[in-house]
Amino acid sequence: MTTTDPALHGEGYGTMSVAAILAETARRHPDRTAFHIGDRTVAYGPLWQQTLAYAGALRERGVGPGDRVAVHVPNVPDFARVYYAVLSLGAVVVPVHLLFKSGEIEFVLRDSGSRLLVAAAPLLGESLPAAAAAGVPTVTVLVPDGVDVPAPRLEDEAAAATPLRTYASVNPLHPATILYTSGTTGRPKGAVSSHLALVEQVHVTLIDTCDIRADDVIFGGLPFFHTFGQSSVLNTAFRRGASVVLLPRFDPDEALAAMTRHGATIFTAVPTMYVGLVQAATRTADRPPLRFAVSGGAALPVALLEAFEATFGAPVHEGYGLTETAPTVSFNYVGERPRPGTVGRPLWGVDVEIADPWVTDRVDLLGPGELGEVVVRGHNLFKGYLGNPEASAAAVVDGWFRTGDLGTKDEDDVVTIVDRTKDMIVRSGYNVYPSEVEGTLVRHPAVAQAAVFGVPDPVRGQEVHAAVVLEPGAHATADELVGYVRDRIAAYKYPRVVHVRDALPMGGSGKILKRELVAEYAPAPAPSA
Repeated sequence: MTTTDPALHGEGYGTMSVAAILAETARRHPDRTAFHIGDRTVAYGPLWQQTLAYAGALRERGVGPGDRVAVHVPNVPDFARVYYAVLSLGAVVVPVHLLFKSGEIEFVLRDSGSRLLVAAAPLLGESLPAAAAAGVPTVTVLVPDGVDVPAPRLEDEAAAATPLRTYASVNPLHPATILYTSGTTGRPKGAVSSHLALVEQVHVTLIDTCDIRADDVIFGGLPFFHTFGQSSVLNTAFRRGASVVLLPRFDPDEALAAMTRHGATIFTAVPTMYVGLVQAATRTADRPPLRFAVSGGAALPVALLEAFEATFGAPVHEGYGLTETAPTVSFNYVGERPRPGTVGRPLWGVDVEIADPWVTDRVDLLGPGELGEVVVRGHNLFKGYLGNPEASAAAVVDGWFRTGDLGTKDEDDVVTIVDRTKDMIVRSGYNVYPSEVEGTLVRHPAVAQAAVFGVPDPVRGQEVHAAVVLEPGAHATADELVGYVRDRIAAYKYPRVVHVRDALPMGGSGKILKRELVAEYAPAPAPSA
């Protein structure tokens, strides 16, 4: 018998809000420090009261359940105030990349259907023209008294508004955030995550993945507009009631000084930040009392991991995740011996398998040790790409999210990421995995950073190139580095061309933008006849 009983088929009455992460900690531990920024601290209790005031101002502007609010704010306390205020209203946060230019911001505003933009003073030069072009009203934060800008200050509106009493009731599966992917294959796509995915990610992390304690001090240099900083630092630290050392813009010397001054116990960062911190440590004897470090966002070369552990005396635990997975998929659990070169075991409730990458209409799983595409299912999966059902259907097949990453999984469930499928180089019919070549390059004592990429070649299909940044004061020629790698790996893998540079192109989350290197060094197309 068919039934439409809502008790069986409806959404039910359960609620869950990411806003509760701040609200509950503020209620239980109002005097604990939430943020260190410079010489100032912000406690949980006042932070939540300020958040409720911001929410009251947004409510008076008509923001309500389901509305999208874009947030263009760096890593300062106002990011948290606005983030949790929007979520408290049952609305959806649309974080905007701090490095986006006006046209890119306009695209995000239009594509997300944002009804309001909250922008910080230092970013108004790009934000205001974008909002005007998209027809989206703007309110500001951090504009100093007496400075005139063509947008009202949210601080002033919050002072005049009636604060929200508490956060709204929200179905656990309703959207909480829309995070735009990096757009390596075209226009950025808006990945929609639910309250359930974000809250469960935090709980799984705290229960059995990371040993985070209430008295921990966590480095907060990862950008909060990005899923890594937002989930793995902000939400996780706040759920435990730990404190976060804020750094609006990552500078390795400032980071090391701030971590030392505030007694940071956990360093959470991407590999480029590890490079910077190891270099900064050569310029000072100061060291924070780190218990452990967490790396994600890109592969961490084993040589860099070893250098960090030797410098700071703290083990590094590497993990793996994506914007679409809230973000963490697998991790070298704290409390267990890390396995360098791997991204550890899947999180509780998350299944990770390896599938045939060449079969696209279904998921054909491979056996232990076989190389293929990493596929994921579990509570952490996103709801889909906003307004793009075709891309969602291509990404989630047979209930598995196809990550686009190549990897293996052994008999102990330990996952190793080899490379992005799109980054793999095919030279003369042989597969070359850039991460392997990069791992060899950075073992050269003069090399601080390396990026390996394929450049079109009329004879071999692709040729292997490398771009490197040398350690401060170090010297090495391109030919020397070519020979160093040639002596250590198979002949078809080593880079025939090495470009020694002052810096590598970086995205706002600290990832090296290899597509820009390919565009820079690819040969010009032959003129047409």
